Parts: sequence; structure tokens; C-alpha cells
Amino acid sequence: MRRIPAVVAVLGLSALALVGCSSSAPAASCDRPDADSSALDLIDVTGAPGSAAVTIAPPVYVDETVYTDAEVGDGLAVTSRAQDVQFTATIVDGESGETLVSAGTQVQRVSEWANYYEGIAKMLDCATEGSRIVGAVAPDDLSEEAATNLGLTDGQAAVIVLDLQRVFLAAADGTPQFNDRTGMPSVVLAPDGRPGIIVPDAEAPTDLVVEVLKKGDGEPVTGDTAARIQYTGVTWDDNEVFDSTWEKGASATVTLEGVVPGFAQALEGQTVGSQLLVVIPPELGYGEAGSGTIPGGATLVFVIDILGLDDTATQ
Repeated sequence: MRRIPAVVAVLGLSALALVGCSSSAPAASCDRPDADSSALDLIDVTGAPGSAAVTIAPPVYVDETVYTDAEVGDGLAVTSRAQDVQFTATIVDGESGETLVSAGTQVQRVSEWANYYEGIAKMLDCATEGSRIVGAVAPDDLSEEAATNLGLTDGQAAVIVLDLQRVFLAAADGTPQFNDRTGMPSVVLAPDGRPGIIVPDAEAPTDLVVEVLKKGDGEPVTGDTAARIQYTGVTWDDNEVFDSTWEKGASATVTLEGVVPGFAQALEGQTVGSQLLVVIPPELGYGEAGSGTIPGGATLVFVIDILGLDDTATQ
């Protein structure tokens, strides 16, 4: 079996290198197809979740990717390629039966995997957290770079088993809430959930203001586990974006100790799936010193989507 450092470009793809990738959604119905391929009968998988042991009766060859759910999880479903996922993957040479890679991955968008492993992206479409997915991936669904790193020759299929450990929301999906506070910024959402913030021509609040725009029904943020979020931040005075995970192309994990006090106070107790509009006065933000492009004394405005709790990041 190859050592993991030798295939860092395969399973350890840098999130920085993948920023800006496009995303596409699975079929609207989001049904998992019934696999109808004799190739899957050649694959045997044992072992606990996260520790798959794969044996095959080689050769396994397919001209289109096929897969089946050996176990069906009851967690969140992958309904968009913009969602972040984390899984363990075991990849086997379809011709020789050699195990090429067995490793866990970092949290990344499904669309990022699709750039190198369209076959993996197909296996993930509509899958649910906690599932074990067994697939035979066609050569055309592996990029040339991925096939080379794995040591696969032209036209060679790969057998891939995924244990899907975490699925995060692509954007807040909670129930819209009514807010009638005057003088607050307005928020408009693009179809993918990306927020635009319009700051009114008015004096900024002097106290911390937190409005729940969408109320999620997930677990609360307690501080014991890092929260995975999407956010956009602007300054009140110039309404200019100074930071945005949406623009960076990757969500972020934060702890309550790792953000400014106003951000932490706004997050604490809120639930996964919620979207927040937060106005942070200078004394709960970066104070009179400022930070980077944020001037001293700035009032900050954030829209925050809580995508999930990320215990891996906490560890």
C-alpha cells in the first residue's frame, strides 16, 4: 500500500488550491439509483466504519461509474455539490486488486472532489451521513492527475469504498424569522445562499445586536465543539466587505475563544441551520486599534450561516 504522503495530491488536496471551484447540484429528485452491475458483485467489503477492508475478484472494469450503498446512514443528505463532506476512502486497483490508498480526508466541498474524482462526486450525490458506499469508478471519472498519482494505467478502473462520516449544510436552511427592528441592515440572498448586506444611512447601534434571520433545528453552539460556518463581514461606515468565506470559496471552522467577543456572543446558543445578522460595536470587535483593513473604531456587520458542529476541527 502506498504511504499517504506519496499521494497527498490525491486525498490531501489543499483547500487553498481548490478555492474558487464551481459547484453543481445533483438531480432535483435526489434519489439514489438502484445499482445494476455485475461489477459490484466482484467487490467484498468488511471492517468497521472508517476502517474498510476491500477485496475484489479482479479484474473489475466498468465504462461508467456504478455504486451501491452497503450501509445507509440516517444523517444529513448530500443534496448539493456545494456542501462540505468528510469521509474515509479505500481505493483499490481494479485490475490487480492492490489497495492503493486507505485514508481519511479533510473537510472539503463535493465540487472540489469532482475536479479530480468525478466518480467520487457521483458516489456522494444524494448519499446520507453514516453511509458506506461501494463503487466501481470508470476511467473517465478519474482525472489524469488522480490516475497518475494512484499509479493507474489508461483505461483502468478503480474500486472505491467511502465511509461518509460528516455532511454539512451548504447554507443555512432554517425557518425564516420575522424581525422588525428599525435601522438595521438589510440582507438579500443569492440562489446559492450567498448574502448581500445593505447598511442603512443611519447611526450604528452602540450595543451588540443579534437578529435570527433563519432558525435552524440542529444542535446548539456551546463552545465545546467548533462550529463550521459561512459568513460575510462589512464595516458599517463604508459598507465594504472585509472578509467573506463565500468569496474565498471555502467554509470556516471557529471556536468561541478564537473570534472577537461580539462574534462569540452572537454564536453561543444558536442552532445549526440558523442564519444570523450581527452588528458588533467596536469594543466587542477590534476596538480602537482595528485589524488589517478594518479601521480602528469600526462597527462590524456580519451575516453568519451555521452549517454544523465540527468535532474534527476541535480535535
